[in-house]
Amino acid sequence: MTKPQASLLGLLLTLLSLAASADELADSALARYWSADALHVPYRAVQTAGRRGDEKIPLIVFLHGDWQDGTDNQSQLAGRGNGSFELVDRANADGIALIYIAPQTTGAYWPPRRVAAVIADALTRWPIDPRRIYLTGISDGATGVWDALKAWPTCFAAGVPMSGMTELAGLGPIRDVPQWVFHGSEDNDTDVETGYNGAMVGSRAVVRALRAMGGTPRYTEYPREKHVIWARAYNETGLLPWMLEQRLRGKPCDFARLRD
Repeated sequence: MTKPQASLLGLLLTLLSLAASADELADSALARYWSADALHVPYRAVQTAGRRGDEKIPLIVFLHGDWQDGTDNQSQLAGRGNGSFELVDRANADGIALIYIAPQTTGAYWPPRRVAAVIADALTRWPIDPRRIYLTGISDGATGVWDALKAWPTCFAAGVPMSGMTELAGLGPIRDVPQWVFHGSEDNDTDVETGYNGAMVGSRAVVRALRAMGGTPRYTEYPREKHVIWARAYNETGLLPWMLEQRLRGKPCDFARLRD
């Protein structure tokens, strides 16, 4: 199966498996925004209820896969954000206040500056706790998670990449960044061990390297599952609580400076 075929199949399977019920987040609940800078990054966003007084609340940033590229500020939400809306549904059900944003990219790549631009914009709009910014993404979006962590290893409270790949080079500085990595053992798009058989390797190899460096990433590999494991992964009952427990230990980053 070629990468475009696998990507299309992944999107279709996700759409078929994620029909929203009346009490689940719908696309229409996410307002449309564009970052107020030269990059003009499109993104969708929603704030859940439950904020207490003037408290700062966490931010979850979801990075889509390459078949959802574009500038329509809509495609990135397909399949209920490839299952990532489960995090918002759980927050709503448990009365947890948070911000969820889903930016959009082009060119099957997530430049770290693009991620920084949308976070910088979000920080001007919502009462976000800069010590509780979490990155998650699927497929090429998972690669984008690792790229952003490598670019700024002290800026994110945690990363949750799914079905992704990255180079072994640059992992050292993110050894201690909390990460929960997900992959299917029979991934038919991004091999769990070898990625695309190039410089970037799959999640199993990345986790092994991080652990060899002394890191303690969490790793969930679904036996006999292929590329599209995201609805199952985002529905893991422990995922959102684990994410929200993570906090930066040092000074928060200036994302406005990072995007420039």
